[in-house]
Amino acid sequence: MAKTQKIISNYFANFLNKTSNSRYGFSSNGLTTTTLTNNPINGCPRTTLFFSSLSSSTATTSKEADILGSRQWGFDYEEYRRSLYGDITHKALLVDAVGTLVVPSQPMAQIYKEIGEKYGVKYTEDEILNRYRWAYGQPWGRSRLRYVDDGKPFWQFIVKSSTGCSDSEYFEELYHYYATDKAWRLCDPDADKVFKALRSSGVKVAVVSNFDTRLRLVLQALNCDHWFDAVAVSAEVEAEKPNPTIFLKACELLGVKPEEAVHVGDDRRNDLWGARDAGCDAWLWGSDVHSFEEVAQRIGVQV
Repeated sequence: MAKTQKIISNYFANFLNKTSNSRYGFSSNGLTTTTLTNNPINGCPRTTLFFSSLSSSTATTSKEADILGSRQWGFDYEEYRRSLYGDITHKALLVDAVGTLVVPSQPMAQIYKEIGEKYGVKYTEDEILNRYRWAYGQPWGRSRLRYVDDGKPFWQFIVKSSTGCSDSEYFEELYHYYATDKAWRLCDPDADKVFKALRSSGVKVAVVSNFDTRLRLVLQALNCDHWFDAVAVSAEVEAEKPNPTIFLKACELLGVKPEEAVHVGDDRRNDLWGARDAGCDAWLWGSDVHSFEEVAQRIGVQV
């Protein structure tokens, strides 16, 4: 307890030393503050900070991530976590699927075209890609849930919009292709040994993904389903990231509190903001962390 108090005390001491003499102590990093104000309340000073809105150009910088991650002013967030939870900073790791755990083996437009040619698809790959992007961005139903059960109604809309082909046999072949190991590959070839090390150290692991029920087939096809203690897929949870519900469900399945879990994903809105809204810690794949070994090291697990 004394160690924790000392760390927090040092943090605020550094914070006040670096801001008390400057009205705009954070301006060089895209943030501004008003003057610190001391208003006596029952004999105690009150310090108030007001942060300006971040522009979109500064919101994606790694420096901002450091600021928001409490690394500014000489404060080490991992050290703070260890003072609370011990050498292993999190009891659970939540992992995004597409873009973090797995990626398509080949470009989507290439597959849509290759399979579609025997069904009369004439569009080029560029045309398919542009039409796919348009279709994917369209509002989807009153519930906004794209992936309900097997997700077929949504994907039928996507395939027809992308290729102009409504042949049911074409759709079924394409749909089932994306449930096989031909369609996907693991992002990190060392993931197997990392997840084994994490679970051996007592860290529980779950997949948290916006996907239909084929996700379980994909994990089985890639022989990685045994890496995880739980799978929270939006089609089953009936909530899609960034809705905090799906993160809370994953924590429930693992038997941990949200503040005891860290989520890793590649989408700032869905993964970072969604996880933090649920009360979880969160790291951005490709920015905060670049491999699962790095994830494990930050948690405090050696691989």
